[in-house]
Amino acid sequence: MAIVTFLSDFGQSDHYVAAVKASILKENPNIKIVDLSHQISVGDIGHAAYVLGAVFRDFPEGTVHVFAVSNTTKRIVKNVAVKLENHIFIGEDSGLISLLSEDRPAAVVDINGVKPVRSPFIAKTLFGPLAGKIASGKDIQDFGKRLDDIERLMPSRAKATKKQIAGNVIRIDHYGNLITNILKTDFDAIWKINDHFPYVINFRREKVLQLHNHYSDVTSGECFVLFNSMGRLQIGINQGRGAELLGLMIGDQVFIDFTIDS
Repeated sequence: MAIVTFLSDFGQSDHYVAAVKASILKENPNIKIVDLSHQISVGDIGHAAYVLGAVFRDFPEGTVHVFAVSNTTKRIVKNVAVKLENHIFIGEDSGLISLLSEDRPAAVVDINGVKPVRSPFIAKTLFGPLAGKIASGKDIQDFGKRLDDIERLMPSRAKATKKQIAGNVIRIDHYGNLITNILKTDFDAIWKINDHFPYVINFRREKVLQLHNHYSDVTSGECFVLFNSMGRLQIGINQGRGAELLGLMIGDQVFIDFTIDS
């Protein structure tokens, strides 16, 4: 079954989401459309990249991912179809795709360069119909001029030394949990170097002496710190909103300090 996922900042109170879905189904009524989220803050490509990056690999290879989140005031912006990790992404060349993976795209096509479509609703007039065609078996290179690469943004990265990992809060989720840019792969590598000596997780005035495996490892109202399913350090309060109760915001620093035997 052909699958198209759809991510946007359209919200749910208007007709926009349904209109884009209709444009996909007009091409092939047998396509399965999966909504990722339509509650992205307007123009927040960081949030959009976080959501799309969290789930696109869970779909079968060959899935087409449409994203309609614009962060530009430019009159003319490239619209692209990109093959990356054997998935297809269709949307504005805003830098969002560069935040999904460190791999280089296998193909990048300017889908609106030969006979430009000028529309205030480009997701309906261009992205949706094209997604329907590609999900039905068409090659992205049939729909425009090939480009050398996509627009690139610099992702927020934690800084790691033998003694410390210094990161930041990058997202606050629906439950008030705080997601950081500290990766489990970095933690595991440095902890191994330090012969598994103790460590302390520091943020604001809080000090946590161990990582947890599950939210329920702490009692109601207590703070947990764990690596989530994406391998990112996550901080929260069991049955509470961590962002509010801990006083943390996006951009705030989080540290893991390692005790090194002298």
